[in-house]
Formats: sequence, C-alpha cells, structure tokens
Amino acid sequence: MNTWVFIFMMVVLKLPILALFGIIWWAVKQKPESADAASDDGGLLKPCSPHPPSRLPRSPRRGPHGEPAAPAPARMRASSSRQRDRA
Repeated sequence: MNTWVFIFMMVVLKLPILALFGIIWWAVKQKPESADAASDDGGLLKPCSPHPPSRLPRSPRRGPHGEPAAPAPARMRASSSRQRDRA
C-alpha cells in the first residue's frame, strides 16, 4: 500500500511544477506590447482636476499637539482594614 501512495504523490505533486513551466514558456513566447497600449493605464489613474483639493476645516485639535491633557482626578485612599468594634 505504501508503494501506491508514494507513486501517487510523485505523479500528482509534479503537476504544479509542470503548470509553472507552462506559464513561464507562455510568458517567454508573448510578443511585446505596442507603444499605444503601453501608455494606457487601464483606468487606474484619475483624470487631473483643474482645482487643488479643498482643505478640511480646522477643528479643535486633540491629542499630543492640541490642548494639554486634563488633570487626573483627585485620589481618595480607601481603608483596607476594618475598625474594631469597641464595646
């Protein structure tokens, strides 16, 4: 049984390698693109607008360059021991 598993794996696992060689062979055989097709961006670039983008309105800044952080609230110490009952 182990022999059939070995033969199966040796055959099946070679298929991706053969596919890779086929893709490389196909890419080598391709003709170079013409000059007019090379300048086409495929619709990825936006057309240039005549006006620069508008700036966002300045709102109050928060964070490290804005107002200083609010001070920490006053701390209260909680007692951890119980008072003894005095009778």
